[in-house]
Amino acid sequence: MDWLAHLNERQRAAVTHTDGPLLVIAGAGSGKTRVLTYRIAYLLESGKALPSQILAVTFTNKAAQEMKERLRQLVGPIADSLWVGTFHATCVQILRRHADRIGYKRHFLIFDTSDQIAAMKETLKELNVDQRNFEPRAVLSTISAAKNELVDWRTYQERASDFWERNVGRFYEHYQKKLEANSAMDFDDLLGQTVRLFREHPDVLEEYQERFRYVLIDEYQDTNRAQYVLVSMICARHRNLCVVGDADQSIYRFRGADIRNILDFERDYEDAKVVKLEQNYRSTKRILEAANAVIENNLDRPDKTLFTENPEGELIRFYRAEDERDEAAFVAEEIERLRREESFSYQDITILYRTHAQSRTFEEEFIRRGMPYRIVSGVRFYERKEIKDLLAYLRLIANTDDELSLRRIINVPKRGIGDTTLGRIQQFADQEGITLFEAMRRVEEVEDVTPAYARRVKEFTELILGFREVAEGLSLTGLVDKVLRDTGYIAELQAEKSVEAEARIENLQEFLSVAKEFETQVESGLEAFLDHVALVSDVDAYEEGVDMVTMMTLHSAKGLEFPVVFLVGMEDGVFPHSRALWEPGELEEERRLCYVGMTRAMRLLYFTCAKFRTLYGQSNYNNVSRFVDEVPPSLIHDIGEERARARMARLGRLGLSDVATRAALRGVSGVGDGGRSGASASGVLGASGALGASAASGASRAGNAALNFASGEKVRHAKFGVGTVISVQPSGSDAILTVAFPGEGIKRLMASMAPLERV
Repeated sequence: MDWLAHLNERQRAAVTHTDGPLLVIAGAGSGKTRVLTYRIAYLLESGKALPSQILAVTFTNKAAQEMKERLRQLVGPIADSLWVGTFHATCVQILRRHADRIGYKRHFLIFDTSDQIAAMKETLKELNVDQRNFEPRAVLSTISAAKNELVDWRTYQERASDFWERNVGRFYEHYQKKLEANSAMDFDDLLGQTVRLFREHPDVLEEYQERFRYVLIDEYQDTNRAQYVLVSMICARHRNLCVVGDADQSIYRFRGADIRNILDFERDYEDAKVVKLEQNYRSTKRILEAANAVIENNLDRPDKTLFTENPEGELIRFYRAEDERDEAAFVAEEIERLRREESFSYQDITILYRTHAQSRTFEEEFIRRGMPYRIVSGVRFYERKEIKDLLAYLRLIANTDDELSLRRIINVPKRGIGDTTLGRIQQFADQEGITLFEAMRRVEEVEDVTPAYARRVKEFTELILGFREVAEGLSLTGLVDKVLRDTGYIAELQAEKSVEAEARIENLQEFLSVAKEFETQVESGLEAFLDHVALVSDVDAYEEGVDMVTMMTLHSAKGLEFPVVFLVGMEDGVFPHSRALWEPGELEEERRLCYVGMTRAMRLLYFTCAKFRTLYGQSNYNNVSRFVDEVPPSLIHDIGEERARARMARLGRLGLSDVATRAALRGVSGVGDGGRSGASASGVLGASGALGASAASGASRAGNAALNFASGEKVRHAKFGVGTVISVQPSGSDAILTVAFPGEGIKRLMASMAPLERV
């Protein structure tokens, strides 16, 4: 075991402590994945356990895959027989073997988010409930919270104490029965039904208690009540439970995560050994010092201080923009400078924001400049219409009880089976107590369905049954290809001869690539593939080594690291989120999220914010985030002033008129304030600097005087006539002019492109 020499003293202590409960408090960048993988390797090579006796649970498929790859390097092919996966994937494997013990079919479906929403909408419609009063997502969120606490619909109804809860109790019951009728479980059921299986069938629990002699749980601070109970049940016999986590990185409270699980571990297991991993191998000293300064403001945390032997590093770079467009322009310009002057590549850089809504202005700026970027949101591929249609076919082939999928593709492509016909078949199904698909097979018995319509229905059911017959003899890719051809789906798209149809065909071809890649896995059948697709998360789609700037939410960034990190939107009301400002518990969660974002950075960390921001249709003047103010001033470098000076020098070198120079500084308050909590000079001159860059760009385009316009000037447009410049808004190396034209209204024009001249 020469590889043990690669561990520091505390890491080695965590790896070699094999018997009894173990709590590893692993700070950001302290090598927790290495500890987990080396611990598994140690258990195998020391003879403590066979591969089948180890269960390792992670929170993302990506983390599970990374762990398997590292284990292959340490112990070879034997790693492929280890049980390593997410909580949900682990529960799926257990339920596939035993779901019939609790009244489910073993080939049950997994409802993803869109399926859940569709099922809830149907529930509300069937109960004659106005969705404007009970928004489906809000109802599902309440039900999810109950399921995470292992509260079933009967218990929920008994505890309901107000109007909302009493109604949700009704919806919960109807929704759950709809899932059961479709032989389906949602994500929360995968956990809850596994706990139920263990409680109702001790022999099944005993089987897994005996099998899993060593259990390792990653990111334990993000476990909820159901996960906590599940782990406790499995480990009750051998008690060789190793949990790894960091209370300072608990960021999923909104999903039901309970930070008390890790904080109270020593109470639950009084004989637990505790190992603290406090040496950070990722970030520079200054980044780490700044992150520590922020998280120390939280009260509900264990005593822990990260340190590093890495270089001192750069100060945290801070920029306060005029508005969100100026912020995006600054980030884009700074990225280009980093590539040009500091030898970073696009793939070294990530932009982290609190919510996806903030990405829009960055996307627009990057598109305008032709800069490559990607947004980490992998589930979107599977949410496209054509992909959902194809998945609906595959799901129906796997399980003909799946009424939602059946209804989705009954007329895709068009078969002339209308709602009236389907409604009559549904009535027949209800009367006979059979599934909708079975009723369609017996369509000749349904009254008021003409022979012509009955033939169409029969052709559809025979098509699906034909797929089911050949499915076992075909590869996954072969089955997908056959479905696309035999249903006429591809032919219908080809007949459209439109750009949109071509794009959909390309997406379906990409789906074939996904299926082909999945076939290389050990378990590659249709059912396993549908499980895989259902459990895909945003971050699973993130691929390293692609030279693009990455944009993602702070929650998605968990577990990743980048040489350069831009934390954008650092304003009170944006981050921390407005709903957290007056709730201490919520504010501490937001601070942990900030800490996670800061500790993603390896070499450079930026904070950016805007004085004025329009978000969700609301425009507000915002204070700098309290999290920025919690960083010692000695660790912050306000780059706004030097950026402004450089740009103003460029204005002078270009010999611009005094009018243009004054325009760059006009109408802005707070010049010289300097401080981060006020209207700083960096934000003021950042705006003027952007205008200066526009002027510089204009000078390179012979005769383009439009870039030098200032507020209050009269201009003539070839189409709109004479107007007055209301404002000049910087946009990277260009500017957007807002001009009022009598009789034509107010127009926003790009300075470098607008056909304007002075009057």
